[in-house]
Amino acid sequence: MKRLDFVTLRLFVAIADTGALTAAAEREHMALAAVSKRISDLEASLDTPLLYRRARGVALTPAGDALLHHARTLLDGAHRLSADLSEYSRGVRGHVRLHANTSAIIEFLPAELAAFATAHPEIKIDLEERISSEVVAAVRDGLTDIGLYAGHVDAAGLTTFAWRRDRLVLVVPIDHRLASRQRIPLVEVVDEDFVGLQQDTSLHRLIAAAAESVDRSLRMRIQVRSFEGICRMIAHNLGIGVLPEAAVTGHLAPLGLARIPLTDDWAWRELRIAVRDIDALPVPAREMVAHLRGHVPV
Repeated sequence: MKRLDFVTLRLFVAIADTGALTAAAEREHMALAAVSKRISDLEASLDTPLLYRRARGVALTPAGDALLHHARTLLDGAHRLSADLSEYSRGVRGHVRLHANTSAIIEFLPAELAAFATAHPEIKIDLEERISSEVVAAVRDGLTDIGLYAGHVDAAGLTTFAWRRDRLVLVVPIDHRLASRQRIPLVEVVDEDFVGLQQDTSLHRLIAAAAESVDRSLRMRIQVRSFEGICRMIAHNLGIGVLPEAAVTGHLAPLGLARIPLTDDWAWRELRIAVRDIDALPVPAREMVAHLRGHVPV
């Protein structure tokens, strides 16, 4: 197999994104004939077809799917390499790539990262917000150095550490019949209309599993992408919701909401740190892990 070049890899990603050679050629500012030849040469060098040619575009073969995964990883790595090196001329002496779920970002990371940045002004922090399953996948795929995720998500094969705990609470309008309760189990409200996050989030799956454990199903009336969005929907009497306490505290008074602690054991969630191999991390990333864990560098 000949060496893969980044131009061809970028072109292949464009074909996968657009589903057509013509659209990819336009996106990459190349002639259609040149695009076709590059892909044909790539398939010949790999001795396997990468695309199914159809009347209305193309689709990836299983080999094409595998190549796409690695192509994205390589291109992302090349982009980050270029960005990292360019920063050195401006005094930056290292990067830490961090993926975290929404709860971690809202509840704990602002203070943690501010303290780290003060202690290490020469280290740049790249933070991306992702749902917990995506955080774990990014660590596995080498797309981030460190992941902060909800502990009930499977992180088999990774090195993980306990980090923080957060509490889930029931959020209702201030004039709701349950607003005066001091605490409540989920089973008492499982038949209510709920507002929540999308189904692929770890929080949604946790609450749905809790409902299923008592042979019930959540009546999810509305699903949105943010905690603030959930709070605003609840404020307009479109349902109730289960949310991290610290994430909603700032919305309670302005929106006329009340929080009620849940008595269920699962309502206390563990947030964890995940890395692929602590010893293989760059020094800045190891320093970040040590900072997050609150002890001397590992």
